[in-house]
Amino acid sequence: MDFWNNFWNIIWLFFWSFAFIAYLFALFAIISDLFRDHKLNGWWKAVWILFLIFVPFLTALVYLIARGPGMAERSQKEARQVQQSTDAYIREVASSSPSDEIAKAKALLDAGTITPEEFAHLKSVALGHQAGAGAHAAPAGAAPTTPSAPTPPPATPTA
Repeated sequence: MDFWNNFWNIIWLFFWSFAFIAYLFALFAIISDLFRDHKLNGWWKAVWILFLIFVPFLTALVYLIARGPGMAERSQKEARQVQQSTDAYIREVASSSPSDEIAKAKALLDAGTITPEEFAHLKSVALGHQAGAGAHAAPAGAAPTTPSAPTPPPATPTA
């Protein structure tokens, strides 16, 4: 009988732990929604917070029933804004126009870092004349290099 008593105590502990953690998730969702809502007056936000402190379970239940649909709309609106700003940032950072790529290649040519053939290749890649070729591809006339076996050191003369 002692085993079953301990077993149900463990089940009961798991249940109340789950309920407490679920309440904490709901509480943080409510608080974040309160501060996300720009239409709600600051005094009303303070009243909701006070009720959440002194009558937590009932207030959370009333808030979820009364303002639940608005919570979902505000959450979706914020997610869309975050996605749009992330996409805009990625487009700004990742994209460069063909004229930018050619200007970079010209600067490398002027500095003597690349040869005129490499410049011509980079220019053609930037303009899209060679499909599938990346900016780091070898020039069209260059032969691929293969690793060769190391050369043995010179023999030392014997006397």
